[in-house]
Amino acid sequence: MTGNTMRQLRDETSLPAIGFGTYPLRGDEGTSAVLSALDAGYRLLDTAVNYENEDAVGRALAETSVHRSDITVTTKLPGRHHGYDATLESFEASRRSLGVDVIDLYLIHWPNPSVDKYVDSWKAMIDLQKDGRVRSIGVSNFTIDYLTRLAAETGVLPSVNQVEVHPYFPQESLTEFHAEHDIVTEAWSPLGKGAAPYNEKVIVDIAAAHGVTPAQAVLRWHLERGIVPIPKSANSERQRENRDVFGFSLDADEVAAISALGTPDGRLFDADPTVHEEM
Repeated sequence: MTGNTMRQLRDETSLPAIGFGTYPLRGDEGTSAVLSALDAGYRLLDTAVNYENEDAVGRALAETSVHRSDITVTTKLPGRHHGYDATLESFEASRRSLGVDVIDLYLIHWPNPSVDKYVDSWKAMIDLQKDGRVRSIGVSNFTIDYLTRLAAETGVLPSVNQVEVHPYFPQESLTEFHAEHDIVTEAWSPLGKGAAPYNEKVIVDIAAAHGVTPAQAVLRWHLERGIVPIPKSANSERQRENRDVFGFSLDADEVAAISALGTPDGRLFDADPTVHEEM
């Protein structure tokens, strides 16, 4: 449905259908951008320890007139803090930086398989959720193999996996696995960043057919696939434009046509999580 602005998670919480990305917005610029995004109607904010802007997001939370209970705040555990005890310590530092009592969605940022402590971190996050300090737990940049291992060793699958998805890298196998296991896909770089496919004829034509911009057509493509896109912009007009994607829909042929732009080497930064690691 074009007007459905929320997604239900496996843990019976809900998530806005589109979020606001904050990387690399920092300091006063970051706070202003978040406040502008909240004014534009965004209710899902995405930050991370490694973005170095949890404090800027926290200041916006303190200054906005939007009630805290209406905002879903996401942050992410960095690789250097993997491990059970280190995860708990990192979480408390994030909570202080954000100035919140509860973090709504807490993600492991990268699996970092050479360190091999992501399962220990996951166990800590399960306990944080049981304690009520986190509402929902998830991961970012996890493959099917990593997700399967979490389930095998803990019995708990993530509610969310935030991964690179855009028309040049549609991640069809992974998103199908997510759908089968009731994991919501979030998309970072949903518009393709520097490789933005706005000039692709298929996207230009679809956008024209619906009277929207190419960026809006791409963001609607995510929504039609059940994906929660996390676009980023410091420009208030662009923020509103990016969120204005609930008044039209794409049919199955249009979705398939955009997905057909995908290529095997469509990743933007060679960020294959089986080899790429971030601490």
